[in-house]
Amino acid sequence: MQVYDPWVCNTGMISSNDFRTGTTIEIDGQVWRVVEFLHVKPGKGSAFVRTKLKSVRNGNLIEKTFRAGESVQQAILEKSNLQHTYVESGDYVFMDMKSFEETRLSSDQIGRGSKYLKEGMEVNVIFYKEKVLEVELPISITLKVKETDPGVKGDTASGGTKPAILETGAQVMVPLFISPGEMIRVDTRNDSYLGREN
Repeated sequence: MQVYDPWVCNTGMISSNDFRTGTTIEIDGQVWRVVEFLHVKPGKGSAFVRTKLKSVRNGNLIEKTFRAGESVQQAILEKSNLQHTYVESGDYVFMDMKSFEETRLSSDQIGRGSKYLKEGMEVNVIFYKEKVLEVELPISITLKVKETDPGVKGDTASGGTKPAILETGAQVMVPLFISPGEMIRVDTRNDSYLGREN
């Protein structure tokens, strides 16, 4: 496994002065990623760091202010590249491509991305203290349209959409001209249609 956070301190603590976008910290047992930070030096009083933090577990955003130079527990994450091999008893089974060790994850651990998983897909699994924190899917994936209303010629410019069920069971909105059996690209972050795959 490789260390995921580039700003690693040997002590496990980090100063709020050293926050960078992407730094991961632990507050009250939860792991947060710094998405924005601003060093503020008011005319009177002490300097402080205003941050916007995103929960690595569920994506919730909070705003939090730290004193300048305040020590915070750094969350040193580990990242493994795993390949989805099969599903068994409701668990998704992944294999480490280097060690060939298997990791079993539930759909709760994987989160909303589980609807896009298909055999052979590689994902990044983020661990903290040997527990799975998040599963990063590729941003763009190609999947076959399993079910949708038949495509209508001449509807390429109308801008209308219709629901489509993909081979993994995920449902996305696609343009009216898409037909069952076509391969399309989807953005896994927001379930949006990106285009046909030739």
